[in-house]
Amino acid sequence: MPPITHIEELRRLAKKRVPRMFYDYADSGSWTEGTYRANEADFQRIQLRQRVAIDIARRSTRVQMIGIDATMPVAIAPTGMTGMQHADGEILAARAAERFGIPFTLSTMSICSIEDIAANTRAPFWFQLYVMKDRGFIERLIERARAANCSALMLTLDLQVLGQRHKDIRNGLSAPPKPTIANLINLATKPRWCLGMLGTKRRSFGNIVGHAQGVGDLSSLSSWTAEQFDPALTWADVEWVKKRWGGKLILKGIMDAEDARLAADSGADALIVSNHGGRQLDGAPSSIAALPAIAEAVGDRIEVWMDGGIRSGQDVLKAWALGARGTLIGRSFLYGLGAMGEAGVTRCLEIIRNELDLTMAFCGHTDLRAVDKGILLPGTY
Repeated sequence: MPPITHIEELRRLAKKRVPRMFYDYADSGSWTEGTYRANEADFQRIQLRQRVAIDIARRSTRVQMIGIDATMPVAIAPTGMTGMQHADGEILAARAAERFGIPFTLSTMSICSIEDIAANTRAPFWFQLYVMKDRGFIERLIERARAANCSALMLTLDLQVLGQRHKDIRNGLSAPPKPTIANLINLATKPRWCLGMLGTKRRSFGNIVGHAQGVGDLSSLSSWTAEQFDPALTWADVEWVKKRWGGKLILKGIMDAEDARLAADSGADALIVSNHGGRQLDGAPSSIAALPAIAEAVGDRIEVWMDGGIRSGQDVLKAWALGARGTLIGRSFLYGLGAMGEAGVTRCLEIIRNELDLTMAFCGHTDLRAVDKGILLPGTY
């Protein structure tokens, strides 16, 4: 196989190796997918100012995200069903992130459990939480995250109801896949994936099955999740979670300056400008388009991060220049995972860091912390 040089090559390889329903789950949006496409396209419109004859011999992309050292301002985003892209996917991604020196976030809707990640890594990881109607279950999840030495809790605010994702509906998305004729035919073309799944016992939602009341098997899980996401979520619930957690809190899903100010008022440590990868409200702006106004609205009252559409180190640099002091990648690392397992996640991170480093150099900077929007061509952002 020729060397993998950019994220798009990982995407194409993942599409060949991952069953259709799980590839589509990762690489699609809601309704017309307009916001999903805009997340990536809007980065491409932003142009960089190339500078020359500047000493760029010694460069650093190292930063801190909520006080945690990172080799670059990138963290692994929480993504549901990661363990269906590749067997034991969350464990593999967490290991790759740990070795690379960036934070890893585990989703509530992961296949591998909180305890699985804790048992297979040494670095403290972050845990992403949804507020559900069963507050007792939420309290137990928080306690499990604390017992696993998670260093931050990430509360997702933009999934009170589920966006309509046409591909997931058509594919009959489930974990593990139902043994329909269409699924079996597709799985027959994915022998590498099937062999991996045969070698693991982790094939369902590890944080939920056996932990949530009334969910002891796969047949009761889908109805439970449909009933449990809480549409009555308010800022009072954010305060409730904050008090019970007591540690560093990250709020994900902020797309409006007014909500950003409320997030800062809540005492959270960071907010993430995010439209859920274009998987919730189709017709919303891209995350990078929403970022500057939000960063300006809250100033230094709370760390501002962003996710959505990041496919390169150049995208990371552009987000930083527009006020993000951290970014999260979802699809990019999932492509790597689906393509090549743990090695694919590592390759994804290597590509992004290399592109970030080189682009910073071409823009005349040696320390990422000194970069601002002056590296961007006026009128393109």
